[in-house]
This record gives sequence, C-alpha cells and structure tokens, in this order.
Amino acid sequence: MDIQNTQSQMRKGVLEFCILSVIKQGGEVYPGDIATKMKDANLHILEGTLYPLLTRLKNAELLTYKWVESLSGPPRKYFSLTEQGKTFYKELESTWKEMADAVELLTNQL
Repeated sequence: MDIQNTQSQMRKGVLEFCILSVIKQGGEVYPGDIATKMKDANLHILEGTLYPLLTRLKNAELLTYKWVESLSGPPRKYFSLTEQGKTFYKELESTWKEMADAVELLTNQL
C-alpha cells in the first residue's frame, strides 16, 4: 500500500473546508493569501489545484468575488463567502468536529 497516496487522499478530503475557513476568517481573500495561509499550516496547495477549486466553489454559489485594482500590476480577484457559503461552512464545521472527535476517541483507545 502506498502511504503517500493515502496521505494525499486525507488532505484532499479537508481541502475545501480549510480553504473556506481561510476565506471565512479573512472576509475577502486573494488566492495568493489563501495559498500562503495553507502553506503556513503545512497544507501546501498548488495554484493548479487552488484556482479550479475556487472556481468550482464559486459555480456552486458558495463564493463570490470582486475585482480590486492593484498598484503593482493587474486587478486582483478577492473571494468571499456568500450566504449559502456561510451555511455550507457551518455544516462542514459541524461534520469536521464530529469526525475529529470520533477519530480522537478511536485513536486514543489503543
């Protein structure tokens, strides 16, 4: 069995939740800042993974964005949660807490 594949699947399973968490905390967030926060938390994410995920979340109406002019280059797209996204996040947060508690209980029983 390939441990790297299993680790990758575990990370993918929480990626959306973590990205939505960063956006929720920041209010309006630039994708580069999301990548930095993820890296700081030791959850490295490539732009080739982040941008399609943000697009999928936007198409699901969980995120919206606005363009902000930049002094040092082209305008930047800043993402924020929609009302539907806030509700979705609360549901994910509840699910995460239930799962984390269950995993903690199971792994500490050994």
